[in-house]
Amino acid sequence: MKKPKSWQIASILTLGVIAVSTAAPLIRLSIQAAGRSGVGFMFFIGAMRLSLAALVLSPHWRVIWQNPPSGRVWLYSMGAGLCLALHFATWITSLAYTSIAASTTLVTTSPIWVALLSGLGWGEKLTLKLGVGMGITVLGSILIAWGSDHNRAIASQPLLGNGLALIGALMASLYFLLGRQAQRQGMSVGHYITVAYSTAAIALIPLTGLFGVGFGGYPLPVYGYIVLMAIFSQLIGHSSLNWSLRWISPTIVTLVVLFEPIGSSLLGWWWLGEIPTLAVALGGLVVLGGIAIAIIPTDPEPRNL
Repeated sequence: MKKPKSWQIASILTLGVIAVSTAAPLIRLSIQAAGRSGVGFMFFIGAMRLSLAALVLSPHWRVIWQNPPSGRVWLYSMGAGLCLALHFATWITSLAYTSIAASTTLVTTSPIWVALLSGLGWGEKLTLKLGVGMGITVLGSILIAWGSDHNRAIASQPLLGNGLALIGALMASLYFLLGRQAQRQGMSVGHYITVAYSTAAIALIPLTGLFGVGFGGYPLPVYGYIVLMAIFSQLIGHSSLNWSLRWISPTIVTLVVLFEPIGSSLLGWWWLGEIPTLAVALGGLVVLGGIAIAIIPTDPEPRNL
């Protein structure tokens, strides 16, 4: 397949970031509509979102079974799906305990984890610039934790929420890296996301049941918000990012996703009146600056990680 032009890749990435930015505010609206925010309910949101996306993509299974990929590609795709499930399980739950600004800023520290994992698993050299950027990012994360701790109206257990968001960032990094490998082994993006989303949904559904939470009986707006998540955040947002992985480095993709906290915070302010504290806002800028220092190459041509 011929590589798309740079403006086409940039357009798809921009669309993807705008779409994924709707997720955190929609999750908060679901919590408000349901009047509950326990771990089981958060798993329910993730399971429903992924199940709906997998259902839309289900026609791909016929072609997949007719032309099955190699065992290694299956492992990459299903492994990515499991990481996606863990990403949602931790990150969505974090929104019950910390602010939208803190959660989305910390969960988009993925570029740091992608760079580290690329160095450990794919032999990429870790540079001094990366170390400096990581240090700045850690300082920004501490500032976010402190700032959200002083805003209990929207952050009931900020340390727990912030920690879950960081775990979600690590899982998202593995999800992107494994997804890139699956596509580089010849799997189309449509077939890859079908396997990955289906695997993630299957993993989350029983976890929801373990916490004694069912899939029925919620107010109608809850299901409406989840449908919107499945369409915009998952099918448009995540799928656009996964498509981009075929053509550019996952480090660049996750770097672009750093704009998600800005979009999510603006939507949270608009839809929910959730204004981040000054400390959280400053911490977010420090985190973004640290990641930019660590990731943006100094040479004209970006390296493939």
